Amino acid sequence: MVFSSVSFLFLFFPAVIALYYAVPRKFRAGVLLIFSLFFYACGEPKYSLIMLLSIAVNYLAGLLMTRFSTGAAKKTVLVFALILNLGALVYFKYTDFLLTNIGALFSFEIPALEIVLPIGISFYTFQGLSYVIDVYRGEVPVQKNPFYLALYISLFPQLIAGPIVRYSTVVEEIGNRRENLSDFAAGTRRFIFGLAKKMLLANTMGAIADQIFDGELSNLPAELAWLGAIAYSFQILFDFSGYSDMAIGIGRMFGFHFLENFDYPYISRSVTEFWRRWHISLSSWFRDYVYIPLGGNRVSKPRHICNIAIVWLLTGIWHGASWNFVLWGVYFGAILIVEKLFLLKWLERIPGFFRHVYALLLILFGWVIFRSADISSAGLYLSRMFRPDFQGPDPEFIYLLSNYKLAFAACLLAAVPVSGWLKKAVGRVKNRLLREFLAYYPAGVFSLVLFALSVIYLVNSTFNPFIYFRF
Repeated sequence: MVFSSVSFLFLFFPAVIALYYAVPRKFRAGVLLIFSLFFYACGEPKYSLIMLLSIAVNYLAGLLMTRFSTGAAKKTVLVFALILNLGALVYFKYTDFLLTNIGALFSFEIPALEIVLPIGISFYTFQGLSYVIDVYRGEVPVQKNPFYLALYISLFPQLIAGPIVRYSTVVEEIGNRRENLSDFAAGTRRFIFGLAKKMLLANTMGAIADQIFDGELSNLPAELAWLGAIAYSFQILFDFSGYSDMAIGIGRMFGFHFLENFDYPYISRSVTEFWRRWHISLSSWFRDYVYIPLGGNRVSKPRHICNIAIVWLLTGIWHGASWNFVLWGVYFGAILIVEKLFLLKWLERIPGFFRHVYALLLILFGWVIFRSADISSAGLYLSRMFRPDFQGPDPEFIYLLSNYKLAFAACLLAAVPVSGWLKKAVGRVKNRLLREFLAYYPAGVFSLVLFALSVIYLVNSTFNPFIYFRF
């Protein structure tokens, strides 16, 4: 079940809301847990047990670490928890990839096991790990109520595609939150904006990108290759940030305050800045649980470079069992290393416009690697972007650009902080009544319009994938 579906919008979610607010407060966590487990079982019934085992392992590990007085015993429990969590992730996500490459390396064929990847395993595994690691460090109290820990890991808004919610950020709200009308209204608007991003922008751009990337690449005109890369850049932004907005909005309706996961990443003026703004929950997870424990930047320069390389190799691998994801991680890791060594200082000396163009181009090339089926396809696509034999605008390029020009314009507007600019403008209005009117009513009307358009698009469309479901 996905957020952008008729069954979720008009059956599942209204039922959760109605029952959640109908029962006494002490039963509300139980309602969320039951519906969250049902939500997951709707898409992965036979793999629900894997998630429940993950919850049990992390719960028992937390309890055991509080029982031992010696550091060695606590570390042993932590190591076992890490092995079990990461072992399950590696088995389901990477076994076939490893077998295929081992066979290719030694020139013999190993039949693939064709293991199906449990949906959301990358996200709920990292959430469980954040809990046991923080308990080991003494940064959060152990959760003695197994149902509360189960709710934290399985909470349906962020279960399938993030954001990766850290236990430390919601520990107080798991069993002691206070819902209010203001949060519910804000959460509703946030959910609708996310739904509109997904249905109206991401799906439109995705149809264009798929048409170009999945076509014949050997004769792909340069202008069409650029259009496909730009379309995919918009698709992945609004697909994933739209899902995050919906997750944050739903959480807000139930009294949870998840941290932001995107902060207008395409306004960045360096790749370093981009990765502070894109998928913030994943970047901060690798920073706090891999980069800093390795020594971060408090080590020698060669070791610092090595730490960045390790983190970005793991980041690429986390996204999928394919060499193009590994290359994608290495690509961004190399850029970040160069920026940290000397390029950032040089970039600060040039006008902001050129820094912005520099960042966008490198990000665009990175998304081509990410989207391509394999490394050879990525190389071919990138080469077509710089094809020198220009023979006039391609008819398909003209058709797509003319038919989707409004969609591209909407994507450009949504990719920059227009809402922030509007809030500042409203804040400068001197008349208090007019200021309050502008602050609330236009946003409400706009939300209703976006919701109506999203539902119309949903009913009439068959193209509705979520990119990050496969991770």
